[in-house]
Amino acid sequence: MKEIKESLSLKFAKAVRDRKFRKQNPGPLYAWPMGLWFSLFFVVPLLIIVAYSFMKRDVYGSVVAEFSLKAWQQMLTPAYGIIFLRTLFITGVSTLITILIALPCGYAMARSRHQTILLILVIIPFLTNSLIRIFAWITILGDNGILNMILKGLFDFAHKITGHPEAVFEPVKFMYTKGAVITLSIYMYLPYAILPVFTAVDRFDFSLLEAARDLGATKPQSMTKILLPGIKSGIISALIFTFIPIFGSYTVPNIVGGKDSYMIGNVVVDQVQKARNWPLASTFSMVLTLLSMAGILWMMYSSRKEAELKKVSSKEDTTGTGGTK
Repeated sequence: MKEIKESLSLKFAKAVRDRKFRKQNPGPLYAWPMGLWFSLFFVVPLLIIVAYSFMKRDVYGSVVAEFSLKAWQQMLTPAYGIIFLRTLFITGVSTLITILIALPCGYAMARSRHQTILLILVIIPFLTNSLIRIFAWITILGDNGILNMILKGLFDFAHKITGHPEAVFEPVKFMYTKGAVITLSIYMYLPYAILPVFTAVDRFDFSLLEAARDLGATKPQSMTKILLPGIKSGIISALIFTFIPIFGSYTVPNIVGGKDSYMIGNVVVDQVQKARNWPLASTFSMVLTLLSMAGILWMMYSSRKEAELKKVSSKEDTTGTGGTK
């Protein structure tokens, strides 16, 4: 009986403490406005998209509230499969090149004395409208653009030297190709890759590289086996922040792309604005949403796993130092 009374008294005291803590800490009340905003403008539209993807399309372009898998079956046709593979190819190449550029840039920024200036230079493109930046690239890649003017000058100079001044220069087709879409995708989303890599490198303990060099590792080996695993969370964040927006991009392929660069984002917009096929557009939007959610969950899992590894290593260090003492 005595043990039962003690356990009941402990539970009562804990309940009283929890009640006092809730009164003194009204944090959950402050979360209600954000939760309501999140529910109204994110969860509800997402549920509408999910519902539309399982409905029928009316003759006049509206949605009939009847269960149907026609939109999902239509999405799995070979024509849309080709668009999906093309989108995956353009996105994969753009993301790979972006990460390869972001790694040395983020490393150089983290090791530089002028981090603030370099960060401002990276953030400056965010302050300019994306359409203005795209049209600026059109003046570079167009048939009469800066790049073709430079090539024309080199062409004319070479033919004057060789004695064929009557040769006519044919402009190189840079615009409306996959190359133009990949180039602008890299330019548009490079800051999204540089910033997480810079943050991860800035937090990295560079004494580990010195220890690896003392143990006989070469500089490339210490970079690949120590530095890259140490900044894995930043690389994963850069991959997600780059891959997902490019995969669902619409503006870049619509303005500078051609027939061979028609992507999933263009399909969604055309199905809504031109074909008035809301169920099919919702189905493709569901694919993009699921891909985004998978990327976010992967990033959360990797960051949590890295935090757990850091806790384990710190505990081992403390126990090791305690044992030596």
